[in-house]
This record gives sequence, structure tokens and C-alpha cells, in this order.
Amino acid sequence: MSEEPATILVVDDTPTKLYILSSWLRRSGHQVLQATGGLEALTKVRELRPDLVVLDVRLPDIGGHEVCEQIKADPATASIPVVQISGAAITPADRAHGLERGADAYLAEPVEPDEFAATVEATLRYYRARQRAERMARRLATLTEITLAMNSAETFDTLLVTAVEGTSRILGRQAGALALPPDGRIRRYTVRPPADAATSRTAAPDTLSTLSASSLGDAAGTQVFTVPMEAWMELMPDARIGGDVSGVLCRTKVGRPAVYLGVEATPPLDDDESNVLRQLGQALALAVDALRAYAEEHAIALTLQRSLLPQRIPEIAGLEISWRYQPSVDNVEVGGDFYEVLRLGERVLIAIGDVQGHSLLAATVMAELRHALRASLIGTVDLGASMALLNDVLRRYHPGMTATVCLTLLDPATGEMEIANAGHIPPLFFGREKARYDRLGNLLLGVAEETYRVDRLRLPEDDGVLLFTDGLVEDRDRLLDESLEIVRCLAETVEDDLELFCDRLIKRFGAREDDVALVVFRRSTAR
Repeated sequence: MSEEPATILVVDDTPTKLYILSSWLRRSGHQVLQATGGLEALTKVRELRPDLVVLDVRLPDIGGHEVCEQIKADPATASIPVVQISGAAITPADRAHGLERGADAYLAEPVEPDEFAATVEATLRYYRARQRAERMARRLATLTEITLAMNSAETFDTLLVTAVEGTSRILGRQAGALALPPDGRIRRYTVRPPADAATSRTAAPDTLSTLSASSLGDAAGTQVFTVPMEAWMELMPDARIGGDVSGVLCRTKVGRPAVYLGVEATPPLDDDESNVLRQLGQALALAVDALRAYAEEHAIALTLQRSLLPQRIPEIAGLEISWRYQPSVDNVEVGGDFYEVLRLGERVLIAIGDVQGHSLLAATVMAELRHALRASLIGTVDLGASMALLNDVLRRYHPGMTATVCLTLLDPATGEMEIANAGHIPPLFFGREKARYDRLGNLLLGVAEETYRVDRLRLPEDDGVLLFTDGLVEDRDRLLDESLEIVRCLAETVEDDLELFCDRLIKRFGAREDDVALVVFRRSTAR
């Protein structure tokens, strides 16, 4: 008797032969379907999808060879093996012809029962092994696809949705996942096959620790285990399951929260399915750790970046000031963008700059330049001398690094203004006249010795100036001049509230690949 009974379609127009072949197959434990013609056989193959077809070569409507060819030509039925049998076409040429037209085995009558049973078993064994290999190959290909999608997820919710939907897709079962992000709230997602979207529900804070206690404990590793339905319902009373739950619990390192990925356990998982579930769980755990590390590093980077920028901007009579600092969307390292607003007696210094690169070094160089700038303004205020000092500091202590800086010195009462620019985007003037950029400045800092020009002008009352770093306007698919013109056009109409103008600028350019710093100020002695 076969270890794995199959559903077999026997096709023959001779009642006696049909009965004998069916009897032999039933004796071996198989379930038997019958057809007496080729068209009937094709219909049953498409509708019932038997595991194997025993096909007579001579049929009353269409021949067995043609039936075999149609079975093999249809992708939905091509993997069904066909054993042809004939009492008339029994020569070696007949056998070769049958095999050439798609048969997997060919028997000439008279056929002994043992030979027939052995041929059927061998054909089934081969095709079942082939189907398992093809199924595993599809699963592994999908596993790779889902793992890549998990590693590309930018949020924990997206990651868990990807994991449970992918698990359900591969294993064809209801799936669920549990993980603990840095915010301390357990995320729980479930999905039902074949095409339901993942749903989110709450989970008790001790859910993962309870699961860990029964499997991994406090150790690192991976454990696949089955939880009876009653125990699972105690753990999650609102769970919608109809049986036991098999799952994998993973912890990448001691001290880190575990991650759980589970599926319905009916029917029981075979070895291949358990292995796939294990790999999915491990991939999820690694992706969760990577995303958690990214979130923590990003928070640290932002904290460090903001600690290097002014904690507050002084309120200055006769001057409205607004500013923004926006970190890049996908960068966990600190950058070199900075701004500065310093009261110097009756005047105010407003500066902006950008040290090349995104790294801790760029941030520390930025901090050094800010401190050097502040020190240079003690006593006599000379923007040209201050800029020369910043250039010397960069060239002497950080050779090979460069920075752009723009310094403006304004007396809010009179409007007298000085500008020194080292390679930075020129200040943009706006107000009653048409918005315009100032002329280009001198060489950027850190390249060579330079004498920095100081331009002197008067800023009319109710006119203003916008300073910004190149992160606001640099795009891969747009010329810099085009982006600068967009900013100039936006500055043609500046709101009474400069905060609204800053918001409009940031919104117009959207999320950026580089850090953005900007400062906008306006003389408003009457306000």
C-alpha cells in the first residue's frame, strides 16, 4: 500500500479494463476517479486536479496522445503525471511516440498488477518530489522578496505588516506578529489568507515576556514551538483563531526584546514549513533590531545636532526673526549646517554656514567655527577679520575640509548693514522692491588665503533678508539656478508672520536629502 494515497483518474472506454485498473489502484489505497472518453477526462482533470492520470491510448472521441498533450500544455495541469496504457500500440516505436507526446510512463498490455502498481508508485514518487522542490523554490524566492521588503521598511508598522502578510502568503495560513519598538508599546498585527489586509490590535505589555518564559527564557536564540488554543486564548482573549498556534520566538542578543511570528497550526506544519517560519522569524528579528537601532541613532544624532545650535534667539527691538533647522529625512549622522544670532550692542550679527559632510567631524568643526566666530566678535567688530580668522582655523586645524559662511551685521534702528560672504548662497533681499539676491561673495573657507570683502548697504524699514543653506534647494533632477529662482519668487510675497513664510518655504521643497538651515529677518521698527 502506498505511504501517501493519491487521487487517480483512470480513463478507458472498456468497462472491464476500467474496473480492473480501478480495483488494483483501490487495493493500493488510492482514491479512484473514472472517465470513459478523452473530453470527459480533460474536464475532470481541469476541475478535480487528480494527482495522476492513467490514460488509455485508444479512446472513442479524441486519442490518448492528444489528451496527454492538452494536459501538459495547460500550466495549471502540466505537473500532473500521465501513465499511458495500451493493448494495441505496444511496439517500441509506439512507446517512444507516447513518451515524446508527453507521457511520463508507458505500459503495454497485458500488464501484471505488481508492475502496474510499481509504475504508478514510482511516477507518483518522482512527481511528488518534483512538486515539493518546486514549492520550496517558490517559497524561498518569496522569502527572499519578503526579507528585502522587511529590511526596506521605514517604520515598525510597515515592517510588521510586511512580515505577517508575507508569512500568510508563503504558508497560506492565518499569521500574526508581535514586537516591541522603542516607544514601549507592543505592536500586534494579524492577517488571514488569501488576500485580507493586516489588522492591528493591542496586546498586553507582558505578552512577549510570557511567551519568552515558556521557550527562550532570557537567552538569545530562536525557538519554534506550538501553543494550545486554550493557552493562547488566555494570553490574547480577543484572538480570532480556531486551533493551536505554531510560532517562532527570536531574540538576537541577551537583554533585547524578543520578536514573535506565528501561524495557525492546523494542519500541522511540515519540516519545510517550519524551516521557512524560522527563517522569517529570524529575518523579522534582525529587521526590528536594525530599525530600532536606526531610530535610536537618529534620536541621538538629532539631540547632538540641536545641542550644537543656539538654544534660543534673542529678542531684538525693531527686528523680526524666524528660523528653521530641518534634518535630512534618511540621515542618522549629524551634519555641519548652523546659524547664529548674536546681539552686539545696538547691532545684531546674523550668520549662517555649512561645513562639508555629514559626520561627527563635520559637527565638531561646525561647533569650532561657531566658537571662533563668537571669540572674534569680542572687542572690535570687523566682519572681514572674523571671516579671515574662520578661514585660518579651518586651514590650520582641519586641512582638506571646507565650509561656506555668510555674516550679516545690522543696526535695526538705522538699517545700516554689513555683509561678508565666503562662498555661501548670497542673501536674498525682499520687501517693497522686487526680491533679489546679493552679489556673489569671496572664496569659501578652507581652500586658500583670502581677503574677504565687506559690503555696506542700508536695509529699508519693512524690508527683510533670507539666509539659507544649499540643502533647501539642491535636487538631483533640477538645476540649482532653477531652485534659487523658485525661492526668489516665493519671497516676492512674504507674510506678515515670518513663521508662516518659513513654513511655506519648507513645504514647497518637501523632505530633503540634506540638512536645511534658514534664518529670515525683517526691519520693523514701527511694529
